[in-house]
Amino acid sequence: MSKARNTKQTSRAVAKQASAVLRDGRSSARSKSVAASALAQARPKRRK
Repeated sequence: MSKARNTKQTSRAVAKQASAVLRDGRSSARSKSVAASALAQARPKRRK
């Protein structure tokens, strides 16, 4: 039996907000942890 893959991906809009949270020095450690998790699940930009 094969492992189930997580096919869910973070939308670009949410990834953009998560990036802003990580760059903001006033964000709490918990907020940064959640934002990093969201970015880890984001679809990478396609290179031309």
